[in-house]
Amino acid sequence: MINGFDYRRVPVADGVSLNVAVAGSGSPIVLLHGFPQTHLMWRHVAADLAADHTVICPDLRGYGASDKPAEADAGTYAKRTMAADVVALARELGFERFALAGHDRGALVAFRAGLDHPAAITHLACMDVLPTLDMWDVLRGADAAVGFHLYLMAQPPGLPERMITASADTFFGHFLDLWTGDPRAIPDDVRAAYLDACRQAIPSIVADYRASAGIDAEHDRADREAGERLRMPVTVLQQDWGAALGYDAAALWRVWAPDLRHEVVTCGHFMAEEAPADIAKALRALLAR
Repeated sequence: MINGFDYRRVPVADGVSLNVAVAGSGSPIVLLHGFPQTHLMWRHVAADLAADHTVICPDLRGYGASDKPAEADAGTYAKRTMAADVVALARELGFERFALAGHDRGALVAFRAGLDHPAAITHLACMDVLPTLDMWDVLRGADAAVGFHLYLMAQPPGLPERMITASADTFFGHFLDLWTGDPRAIPDDVRAAYLDACRQAIPSIVADYRASAGIDAEHDRADREAGERLRMPVTVLQQDWGAALGYDAAALWRVWAPDLRHEVVTCGHFMAEEAPADIAKALRALLAR
């Protein structure tokens, strides 16, 4: 749990409630976690921002202590559905408009929320991702091996769930180890909490990734063809994957976000835990725009 935060379960859709931590007062900001984590990844940044903002940290649908509905169809874990969860969550807490920041999977949910609910999202931050459609476009040849998990979890139901279940801690722990620039940023108790949460959510985590290989890309493609853009101020923080894989990340993001500030970070993937003061500063700068 995040010290000093109140916890509650908030209904956001039929049969789906989210586990959420809330603290502070002032203008609201919702923080969405990534893979293979829970809302706990925001513990340092959330405590910082709560000094002058209402900070809302949910576990996404299918993760952590939030509900994990069975994958009835492609829409169950579509980012459109998960974005609607977030808007409903904020509304249930009394906020029609709010800032939104997401990391990794949470950043994809935040991106979709910005496109689908522009009247609700005042400011948007996305950390260490590309939009789904662009992500698939840049992963080519042997370099795509870095995203092997994307292809594994894109497969039809059955095989990926069985393979991951057979070695869950090794699978999820691989990413915690490989993607962390400073291992001290994720202490043993937090690592254990992440692994336990993932172990209990394998079908829903796979369904989330499977949606990104199908319906999420379809939604992105339709919006790109229609010329849809993010209308709010946008900050993107990410590692220099473009240099490694041969693309211009800022240029890809600028197509979607005319009011963009793109920054390359020097820490590892788990930046909210490795460099929390820097991330909090960047989010405050976004909120001041």
